[in-house]
Amino acid sequence: MQASEHALLLVRGQFAFTIGMHIVLAAFTMGLANFLMVLEALWLRTRRRVYMDVYNYWLKLFALTTAAGVVTVIPMEFVLGLHWGRLSGAAGAVIGPLMFFEVLVAFFLEAGFLGIMVFGMKKVGRRVHFFATCMVALGSLVSAFWILSANSWLHTPAGFARAANGNFLPVDWLRIIFNPSFPWRMLHMSLAAFLATAAIIAAVGAWHVLRDTHNRGARLMFSMGLWVIAIVAPLQLLAGDLHGRNKLEHQPQKLAAIEGSWQRPPAGEGEPLRLFAIPDLQAQRNRHELAIPHLGSLYLRHNWTGTIAGLREFPRSDLPPVPIVFFAFRAMVGLGLLLIAVGMLSLVLRARRRLYEARWLQRVVVVMAPSGMLAMLCGWVVTEVGRQPFTVYGLLRTAHSTSPLSLPMVASSSVAILVLYPLVFGLGLFLLLRVLRRPPHARERGPSPGLADQTGN
Repeated sequence: MQASEHALLLVRGQFAFTIGMHIVLAAFTMGLANFLMVLEALWLRTRRRVYMDVYNYWLKLFALTTAAGVVTVIPMEFVLGLHWGRLSGAAGAVIGPLMFFEVLVAFFLEAGFLGIMVFGMKKVGRRVHFFATCMVALGSLVSAFWILSANSWLHTPAGFARAANGNFLPVDWLRIIFNPSFPWRMLHMSLAAFLATAAIIAAVGAWHVLRDTHNRGARLMFSMGLWVIAIVAPLQLLAGDLHGRNKLEHQPQKLAAIEGSWQRPPAGEGEPLRLFAIPDLQAQRNRHELAIPHLGSLYLRHNWTGTIAGLREFPRSDLPPVPIVFFAFRAMVGLGLLLIAVGMLSLVLRARRRLYEARWLQRVVVVMAPSGMLAMLCGWVVTEVGRQPFTVYGLLRTAHSTSPLSLPMVASSSVAILVLYPLVFGLGLFLLLRVLRRPPHARERGPSPGLADQTGN
């Protein structure tokens, strides 16, 4: 392998690492902002103090993760600007305005109301404070809207023309923003953020219920988190099916890699569901395959004999790293099915009025705390690795998207990021666990209560 190929792999790994860490924080912030909005709405409607206690408990975590999320954006922008110059030059006229609107509309909406949300309860009054909370929650969704629109365009480009030098020029902004994969990607990612956040909230509640069954705040967190899991996890399965059918039409290589399908089955046999296999790129076949006949056709084509394009129908140079995509997808689906099972079990126990007495379920929920985040990261691996070898699907290759690469420069920036991120995340995780290990109390106070008291009436 040449030095340029090593540099390309480092650049890809570097960006994957930075954006992966940012996605975790961004998704948690998005889910938590909407959870806080629901809590405050319930408090305003019922005046039950427990809702505000839990609100103040998680508000401290929200302030922390928001700050950490902002910090992690900076290295990501550095990596994008330094190492992906050709992509920026070729697609900047399309991607640039979308990211500008994300900063202009979403970021300033969140930042503008965050201070009121964190410190303003005593200063502005209940209704104005609730409005600020709603604006922060809305800002998180608007931010996801613009970021996912830009990302989706890279997968399913539309509404553009090519200049003589090959650059992408915007022609129809509605088609660019609402490109073919965007609606399904927005739905899928939003549900993933809510589900991942709910798993963490339910786990924290379960942890404290195990230690004090009568803690009202812990019981509320445990119950609300499980309600979201029970409702959202099955919806996520449906959204994933719709997203998969979109891939069938617009990204057939990726879908074939997901399924580990090298060639179409004979007529009438249908597509199998491959539970396990070891894809062999060189031999273009699967080793040690374990499959259930016809089930693949059932969820891919919604019939018993339908097939999809096999990997052998495409040039070898256009195939993604099949093993990574294949296993990441199964990890994502497996974790999702476990969450569905937890949600269904919680409904059964809730109907029997044994939700808070089922200590075995509480232990399971604690163990499952990271499952939503891990499933989401696996989904992003499927999405981004499955797009390879392209940055703009079918039009611009990854190898032609980077700046002129120097292996020593790429290696040094990679070392810097590998040092910076563990420090940020290590400190953030330490502070987060320090807050979460303490159970919620009656009359729970928000972040920096002294400052809030000084500025309040």
